[in-house]
Amino acid sequence: MRSRNLADRSVPRQRELPTFYYHQHFLELLEFVSTHYEHVLSREDSELVTDFGRLDTTAQRLYVRLVNRKGRIFAIDKLRYPELGPLSRPLAALRRGGWVGSPGSDLFRDVLGFLTKTEIQDCLSAVLPGVSRSLTKNDLVQLAFTHCDPADFMAHSDPERLLVQRRSDWVRFLLFLYFGECREGLSRFTLRDMGLVQTHSFRESFEPRFADREEAVETYYFASRLQQFRDAGKQVRRGLMNDLEDWPEPEFGLAADLRDKLAHAMGRELEKAGRTDTALQVYSRGDSPACRERLVRVLLTDGDRELARSHLEDCLQNPRSDEEFLFARDLYRRKFGRKRTSPLTDALRTAEIIEIDEAHSGSPERAAIRYFEGLGHRAFRSENTLWRSLFGLMFWDELFSPESAALHSPFEALPSSLNDGSFYGAHRRPIETKLQMLDDPAATRRQLLKTITRYFGTANGLFRWRRSTAETMFALIEHADAGSVASVLRHMCQNYRHGRYGFPDLLVIDNSGVRFVEIKTEGDQIRRNQMLRLEQLREAGFRADVVRVRWILDPAQVYVVVDVETTGGTGDQHRITELAAVKVRGEEIVERYQTLVNPQRPIPAGITRLTGITDAMVADAPVFADIADDYAEFMEDAIFVAHNVNFDYGFVSREYARLGRPFRHPKLCTCASMRRLYPGLSSYSLGALCNEFQIPLKQHHRALCDAEAAAELLFLVNEKRAESLAAGS
Repeated sequence: MRSRNLADRSVPRQRELPTFYYHQHFLELLEFVSTHYEHVLSREDSELVTDFGRLDTTAQRLYVRLVNRKGRIFAIDKLRYPELGPLSRPLAALRRGGWVGSPGSDLFRDVLGFLTKTEIQDCLSAVLPGVSRSLTKNDLVQLAFTHCDPADFMAHSDPERLLVQRRSDWVRFLLFLYFGECREGLSRFTLRDMGLVQTHSFRESFEPRFADREEAVETYYFASRLQQFRDAGKQVRRGLMNDLEDWPEPEFGLAADLRDKLAHAMGRELEKAGRTDTALQVYSRGDSPACRERLVRVLLTDGDRELARSHLEDCLQNPRSDEEFLFARDLYRRKFGRKRTSPLTDALRTAEIIEIDEAHSGSPERAAIRYFEGLGHRAFRSENTLWRSLFGLMFWDELFSPESAALHSPFEALPSSLNDGSFYGAHRRPIETKLQMLDDPAATRRQLLKTITRYFGTANGLFRWRRSTAETMFALIEHADAGSVASVLRHMCQNYRHGRYGFPDLLVIDNSGVRFVEIKTEGDQIRRNQMLRLEQLREAGFRADVVRVRWILDPAQVYVVVDVETTGGTGDQHRITELAAVKVRGEEIVERYQTLVNPQRPIPAGITRLTGITDAMVADAPVFADIADDYAEFMEDAIFVAHNVNFDYGFVSREYARLGRPFRHPKLCTCASMRRLYPGLSSYSLGALCNEFQIPLKQHHRALCDAEAAAELLFLVNEKRAESLAAGS
């Protein structure tokens, strides 16, 4: 029962939707925008809200159906909405009100995109005789767009059969006001009602995200063009690039951010096309670190070193962010300070190296935790989860209480004060009071526990609730310098948007206290925000380092080769009937474990014929709960090995999950490893491999025999692994 409850939490149950759910969603949108953005809506916007309300209900529902469909052009004869009945009357009402109509020449491109290849060919045949039937649709569209008069083409496309949804820009603007981003359709409302998207329950009133219409329109201008640029084809992108001179100069922060993203996206596209002169013009319109960096790099590529140097010096003297200062400092040192490598490369080259068995390569961070624990240290997976959870729990009241939280809609991921950078200024006194509390770890722990107990599971845009996170937070608070922790949290309060990512992978507590570690393996790169976070932690007083993992074949590594016999295939309905394992160290088996298991369900006759295990044999055998402790002790921290490992691992881990216990071990599959290291064999089944390599298999499909045979395969695998690692070094 316990495992079923856990599964229910991880996979939300989909709820049934009422028949006209889409209509309710649109009315909800209109009500919300009319209430919260009355000061932003133009007279025409408000009149359209009123006009929509005057339509009869069926016409409203049909229009919303069109809103939720992709594109603006539809074929009338293909509209099928049984719940609405005959569509002639609502269509006529929508036409009279200007909500739909027949497409004209202004929608030539949209019509071309909607028509099928055959339909375009038929129209072109009437306008441009002799068009080849072998052309692709893209070729036909380009041909029509280049050589056809739109009016002539549209006259042959049976325009009365086609329908265009009008007022789509109005709908998109309303959705933008609600969500703060450009969206097509009402799918997010649908996902909410199905239980697949959580909305905030701690706030019933919301604040408008725009102070006036000018701010909303300016922000929408850049948001809509950014969406168009990302989604559109080359022709539309080229048109957007040609409108550069028409861009307004942003007076509002969010509009400026979107302008910068648009400039960066356009500039990168122009660089790829070799149009560096135009790319420089576009980058110069942006004001973000990303735009300034690309501007400098293009200047350097084009050989204009003095102008590039001037820009870098300006970034160093007047940096707009820590990220900008970091890139400018590093690039200046390399290009003008006679330094040949970047600090990012230097950090990797000078990093401490630890050696870990290559079987752990699928999870290097977890392997590093075990490495540090083997040295007698405590180690935790931290990354961004630790700091974002601690930040959210420390300042929950300031972030989410009804009195202080500023949210723009139920779907809002973050309080607006974190997005616009006003959080610290608005709550400076209580923030500093709580930061001072860090001097008393016991008091801080009690306060965090109260918040966790009261709000556990409450949806928020900062972090996911994990019980394991509390242990990591308490270890940090207990062992770290309070001033260092306060420094990092204060920085997050002041600049959460740019300070929430890039934290190191691990928190390690050794004899010298707290250390943060970024784990890198061969071929990994250090991202700039990771380097920035390492420097920030060091400035706060922490030890923060990059540690490289070198994969080896560790002769002391312990493996446990496992085989399970079961009542059938995968799935919760099947259970283990026999469990056997052999412990391997080096080139020998050092210990064995074997037991029958009562599966608490009948064994199918076909399984009995295969394994020889009967209901009578397992009737008095222990249930898995009775052997769980012994088997866990046998496994210890070993690598879990099996032939087709996911099958055996899945059964064992599900048995522990039924008991509410974790089962986490690195895995190695002898089947997959043999395929990779011994290619070209006709079969990689256990029986075939044993026959190929003359490995005894006297009781195939009995667990201990199969486990011992798989152990022999492991010896072959490790032999090849050793050769490969030696060759690589």
